[in-house]
Parts: sequence; structure tokens; C-alpha cells
Amino acid sequence: MATGSWPTLADVTSRMTDAGEQHVIAEMLSQSVVLHEDAPYVEASEMTGHHFAYRTSIPAGAWRQMNQGTPYSKSTTDKSSVGLAELVDYSQVDRTLAMISGDVEGFRESEDVAFLEGMGQTIEQTLWYGNTVANPAECNGLSTFYNALGDAALNGANVIDGGGTGNSNASLWLLGWAPGKLFLLYPRGSKAGLAMEDLSESMSGYDSLGNPFRAYTMWFQQFIGLCPQDWRYSARMANMDVTTAGLAGPNAPDIFASIREMLLFPPNMTKATSGITKVDSPRDPGTGVRFVIYSNRTVRHYADIQAMRDRNVLLRLEDYAGKPTMGIDEIPWKVSDQLLTTEQRVT
Repeated sequence: MATGSWPTLADVTSRMTDAGEQHVIAEMLSQSVVLHEDAPYVEASEMTGHHFAYRTSIPAGAWRQMNQGTPYSKSTTDKSSVGLAELVDYSQVDRTLAMISGDVEGFRESEDVAFLEGMGQTIEQTLWYGNTVANPAECNGLSTFYNALGDAALNGANVIDGGGTGNSNASLWLLGWAPGKLFLLYPRGSKAGLAMEDLSESMSGYDSLGNPFRAYTMWFQQFIGLCPQDWRYSARMANMDVTTAGLAGPNAPDIFASIREMLLFPPNMTKATSGITKVDSPRDPGTGVRFVIYSNRTVRHYADIQAMRDRNVLLRLEDYAGKPTMGIDEIPWKVSDQLLTTEQRVT
């Protein structure tokens, strides 16, 4: 028996003008989806996952005196892995229904656009909050990797506590995108991005009783994975209460002071940010890392209020990839509508 939903005659008529033409549809459910604009894609080491290695200790050397030997030493490494997830959907329209619309391709396109929007929002939400414990079909997201404060986890050093205690919290993120640092994954031997295939009438539709009908079908698929190979290049300010007990109240946390703290977490950045422009590893120059600040609209609103109230000169309009973008110290600040204001406290 088929499961799902299909456009109906009411859907067709709601999209047609009195003259029988397709309406220009107001996309009232569209959102700001931004991670794909910044993230590099790297081919995974396997079809369903990616293995990576990282150094855990380095030799320190030994001071010696004459006629005194020196012990041999070595560095140590460890390895870890992350998984990939597959997001799939079908857009199917009854052939007769599409013909009644008077514009078969136009009506199909009006459906396909909604699928592109919906899948894009699902991917962005998963990159923020995906959790394979709650849903094994997903990939783990950033909030799952950066989910502990201080000594509770190694990367807890890069998680700041905003002071919120309930479930009305939001997060502010600094992400350093680059291969070998933080990047997205696609399966080995395949291509990155969303795949679309017009199956036309090659796949029948089925009603609730399992009876077939002729239908136009579009197939959508994207594989995605997230790899924080070097967690030091990203940071999270969690537990930002958005009620009067936090950002909306008289004792709100200083957003810009927290950002200045976060800018010192990555090993190196630029002269305009931390001023630390190099490290001692020849294999970790830090060049080519694309740093971006992300928040939802609520956090950005209160940041703007603090900037206006305190005559803050840090937040200003800057050029980023040829586009005017609000940012701090040459780092763009972008709004992601998939970042919630209902996060549980991170401990």
C-alpha cells in the first residue's frame, strides 16, 4: 500500500488565476539557509562514512649533559570516524491532474520548488542538530559535537556558557570552514550536492488501496555528512536565554565580549581578528580557513540592540566574497533560521 500525499484538484485550482494561468506563489515558508554558502565539500573515504586521523601528543625533547644519553621519543596519533546520511524524496503528480492545470511543466515546477526549499531546510537543521542516537538515519550535527562545557569534553574548551538554565536558549557560533578543519562530506566516488532526476511517467503512483495511476515523478537525493576534524577552529556560545532572564532582560550577557573571547579559540586567524597569524606546524598553516559567525534572528536582534546602545563599532558592513555583509573584524555574520530559541541547557 502506498504511503504519502499527492496534489489534489483543490491544489491545482488554488494555483490558477481566473484566466487559467499559474499564480506566482508567495513562498511563505522560505527561510534563510546559509551553511551551504560557506562549507567546503570533501570526498569521504568510504561510501557511508569518513575516517580521519589527528595528533594527540608530540615529542618535547630532553635536555642533556656531557656523557649523558637521551631517550628515544615519538609522537602519537588517534583516529575517528563520522557517518554520512541520505535524504530522499519524491514529487509525484497525477498525470490527468497536471493536464487539467493547463501547464504541465509549470505545475510540476511549482511543486519541485517546494521540495528544494524543504530539503534544504532539513539539511541545514540536521547540520545544526542532527543526532544519530535520536535518529540513526541522520548524521551528527554541530550541536552534538559541541555539547559539553569545560572539562566535560575535550572540545568543551571551545564552548562558552551564556548563563541560561531552562529550555529557552539559543546559541551563537563561530565556524572555521576548511578541508582538514571543518567540512561537509559526500560519498566516495560520487558528486556533492543535490541530485534531481525527472522520472517522467516511468514510475506509477498508487492510491491508498495499492491501485496504480499514471503520474509524473521527480526524484530528489542528497548525501551529507559533517566532519569537525580539528575542533579548535570552531566555537559555540551556548545557553543564551532569549527571555527577560537573559538577552531580553537588564542583565543580558555581553554578546560582543563573548565573540572577542571566541576569536581567540582558533590556533590562528588574521591580524584583524586575534592577531595570531601562524603556528609552529608546517602542515597547519591555517591559511584558507573561512571563518563565519552564525546566529538566529533573535540573537542577531539583541546583538544589534547592544551595538546601538553601546555605540559598538565592531559590527559593521564589510565586503565578503564580493557581497556587502554585516560582520566583525572581517568575519561575516550570517543568520540561519534553523537555529532554535528552544535549546536545552548545555552542561
